[in-house]
Amino acid sequence: MKVNTQSVNFNADAKLIQFIQDRLDKVETFYTKVISSDVYLKVENTSSKENKIAEIKLNIPKDNFVVKKQCKSFEEAVDSACSSLERKLIRRKEKMRIQY
Repeated sequence: MKVNTQSVNFNADAKLIQFIQDRLDKVETFYTKVISSDVYLKVENTSSKENKIAEIKLNIPKDNFVVKKQCKSFEEAVDSACSSLERKLIRRKEKMRIQY
């Protein structure tokens, strides 16, 4: 799957980008028709510790899924967002199975 990563107001290191790629490859095992994904990483200027935001947009045929999570680290936010996407994809797959 093609993963486009954009980091806003900072430069993401190669380790983080590789982690995102690996985690999204695991998401693809739940739904094989994934076209691509866009990942937006942002740092919010607040005093709270949970200021890292990961927004993932998953492109599948005839639909898009968008999940946004805010956590203490980007790894945690990406992992949490991917878990949500996995649940959404499983739900969609079950709906498609019921229709046919």
